[in-house]
Amino acid sequence: MPPLRIIFMGTADLACASLRALCREPSFQVIAVVSQPDKPKGRDMKLQPTPVKELALAEGLPVLQPRRARDEEFIAQLRALQPDLIVVAAYGQILPQSLLDIPRLGCLNVHTSLLPKYRGAAPIQWAILDGDAETGVTIMKMDAGLDTGPMLSTVKTAITPDDNAQTLHDRLAALGGELLVKTIPDYAEGKILPVPQPAEGASYARKISKEDGQIDWAQPARLLWNRVRGFTPWPGAFTHLNEDGKPRLLKTWLAQVEPDLAGAPGEILRADKQGIVVGCGQQSLRILQLQREGGRRLSAQEFLAGHPLAVGSRLGA
Repeated sequence: MPPLRIIFMGTADLACASLRALCREPSFQVIAVVSQPDKPKGRDMKLQPTPVKELALAEGLPVLQPRRARDEEFIAQLRALQPDLIVVAAYGQILPQSLLDIPRLGCLNVHTSLLPKYRGAAPIQWAILDGDAETGVTIMKMDAGLDTGPMLSTVKTAITPDDNAQTLHDRLAALGGELLVKTIPDYAEGKILPVPQPAEGASYARKISKEDGQIDWAQPARLLWNRVRGFTPWPGAFTHLNEDGKPRLLKTWLAQVEPDLAGAPGEILRADKQGIVVGCGQQSLRILQLQREGGRRLSAQEFLAGHPLAVGSRLGA
């Protein structure tokens, strides 16, 4: 039986594990990779390839980079390749029906949530922000909606207290690649039938902005702890420290809930080698690692050695 001819569409680092898994399976032939156009980055604004493009080139795969997935010339290119299947992971554009109709087996999406919960752009961050105990990956047959297509398979993983958005991202990426290569053969042979998503429990995980990282000390400490974890490494949970009458941005990298101390929101209750304890709407937050604007990431003890903080002073805008 000839290998399945697959076109892979992905952009972000999250998608690389799925592409790598497809390339390792002899029953699949990745005939092309589609990724977003290169973007300027860094101080010199040089064009940088996407993580998926870098991997595709290393694997010797042809790469297509249309500006818009609905471009007719691009869709004609895909049609000419005659794929059996298109696999999509963290591509970054909504695909038109004319593209979804090209492969005989349709288009499958690797989505990092347990659908229908957290449809949309940032399911990993929102699962942590909402304090969920578990999340997972869903392999879905795509339709024209936003993550609304019927489901083929899922895998679950616990969200631990030590998880942040980066560690959960990496684990879900690996799980997604494993689940994908297990699912495709049975799906292609008709052993797995797509199951419609339930109407109940649907939610939307909107895209995260830099401003979302700002800490509101009036919120309960547990919510702020989730915010620190959910926004590490980007955009980071941040507050401001008043220095010489000027607010300086202070990014929190690691924290924990301090249940036994309470004070006014933003008030520094303790500042020692065990951490910087800040009052919240409920309980308080102990900051363990932080970074001053223009500085490097430090433990609380290292930070306080160069920037003493007085008990009773305030953090905030």
